[in-house]
Amino acid sequence: MWWFQEGLCFFPSALVVWSAATFIFSYVTAVLVKDVDLLVPYISDTGSLAPERCLFGVMLTVSAFLGVITMFVRYKQVEALNPLEVTITKWNKAGLALGMISCFGLCIVANFQKTVFIHVHVLGAVLSFGFGVSYTGIQTILSYKMQPHIHGKRIFWVRLWVLLWCGFSVVSMFFSSVILYSESRGIELSKKLHWDPQEKGYTLHIISTASEWSLAFSFITFFLTYIRDFQVRLRSVVKTPFSFCC
Repeated sequence: MWWFQEGLCFFPSALVVWSAATFIFSYVTAVLVKDVDLLVPYISDTGSLAPERCLFGVMLTVSAFLGVITMFVRYKQVEALNPLEVTITKWNKAGLALGMISCFGLCIVANFQKTVFIHVHVLGAVLSFGFGVSYTGIQTILSYKMQPHIHGKRIFWVRLWVLLWCGFSVVSMFFSSVILYSESRGIELSKKLHWDPQEKGYTLHIISTASEWSLAFSFITFFLTYIRDFQVRLRSVVKTPFSFCC
């Protein structure tokens, strides 16, 4: 049996690999057809024009679907391992709700291009990134509360580090974007796909785009931490009659 066939770890594994491939393939395609610059474009820019937007939309929607499955399995796992813990149950339900909203936001980002539906696209990004960071925060809290009888300290510290990475990326992206837009009045930045290093605001643009890529891969890294749990922990609850074990 291959490692990804153990338990239900296929789902977080597929989510990580597929999401990374989505960003990389759409970026490479957009660069090859010269729709974006080589140096760190916005992720959304790599899915704004055909043909890359077709690839971006389909693949990111699949990522959202895999995210829903992975988050639901995690919810049922925590529920099965802590059936009598009221506090953990409340945090677990809140985490599931935030995760579902984040995945819905990801679907909006995938299907409403920045250059065409900027307000809808931004709404999707806020739902995806904002609620996504909140979801990682709740899962980190759950990891803390479930140690040492279920989780070891190591996985808690790893998830806390990734959470801080997410938080730093969000703050950096937010402030650099706000300053960039305030200094670029009269310029339609939502449709600007090419930048000259000599242009005003170029440095802020790079900080903002790098922060967005950093945030995206911090999410991917967080789901990597589920693989071990889905391999080992599900074995300990496989005899529990919950639907996710069937």
